Amino acid sequence: MEPVRFGLVGYGFGGRYFHAPLLAAAPECAFLGVVTTSAERRELLSREHPGAGAFGSLQELAAAGAEAVTISTPADTHSELTDAALDLGLAVVCDKPFALNAASARASVERAQRLGLPLAPYQNRRWDSDFLTVRSLVDRGELGTVTRFESRFERFTPEPGPAPSGGGTLLDFGAHLVDQALALLGPVARVYAEWRVRESGLDDDVFVALTHTSGARSHLAGSWSEGAPGDRFRVTGTTGSYVVGGPMDGQEAALIAGQTPATLGAGWGAEPPERWGRVQRGDTSEPVPTVPGAWQTFYPAFAAAVRGTGAVPVAPEDAVASLTVLDAARRSATEGVVVKL
Repeated sequence: MEPVRFGLVGYGFGGRYFHAPLLAAAPECAFLGVVTTSAERRELLSREHPGAGAFGSLQELAAAGAEAVTISTPADTHSELTDAALDLGLAVVCDKPFALNAASARASVERAQRLGLPLAPYQNRRWDSDFLTVRSLVDRGELGTVTRFESRFERFTPEPGPAPSGGGTLLDFGAHLVDQALALLGPVARVYAEWRVRESGLDDDVFVALTHTSGARSHLAGSWSEGAPGDRFRVTGTTGSYVVGGPMDGQEAALIAGQTPATLGAGWGAEPPERWGRVQRGDTSEPVPTVPGAWQTFYPAFAAAVRGTGAVPVAPEDAVASLTVLDAARRSATEGVVVKL
């Protein structure tokens, strides 16, 4: 397959660590460069990706021959930049949160459909090692029928936190937490949520309880100010439970340390035995080898979609479904009500 000519908008934390290294490491993608006007970030780009260019606008990127682009900018710019890129004829990957609300997400999805362009939310956490292990256990029936899914994204960053840009912890961590819950257990019938507002004005210490149409329940927690993070997952079924603690999947740490799928090869995404989870059935407990993480599969799959030889790795409609739940969670936390969908 001829590599898809890919650009990136934004070279902050997400663009620098979560996107540029994976784009540069994927043979299916030709990484053209980054749209950024920051002199500091242009200097970083030139050092870290010497062959990549710096562009002043989406229009410049498109004129340089880009076929696809990833949006990795502050949350409140995602919809505007996604729509602008689509209007330029570019296939688009948009970082989470895909939009600030379900209505904006739906408008972008409909725009991509009208233009006949691939569009996908960047839900890389579907390929976390621990979540892949959960899906494997559930698919094999190792836990019986899942009745409760407990999932946490908890870290410790005391006040004041990042400046508001349209999203707090509900949209930041919640975008992944809700997406994983929907991917595992399907549609939601009822939503209840609580949160705390930090001095920065952003919501934090978020708890979201979902009742799925199947009858299963998801209990999701996200926090930037949790000094004692809980287990990453506890998944309860009719015949047993799977528990895995922290730290979280190691792919983020590897990328920050300068490693990529190209440098680590078959070792990419592997977790050591001391970080494996376990299946428990009362007094019995057995370790479960963790499935290797696979963030490196996202961009090759999206490139295949651009070439018309496969589906996008995450359907854009999934972003609408997640944001519908997050909209309901925002209302629940604000009004103190249970929201029916």
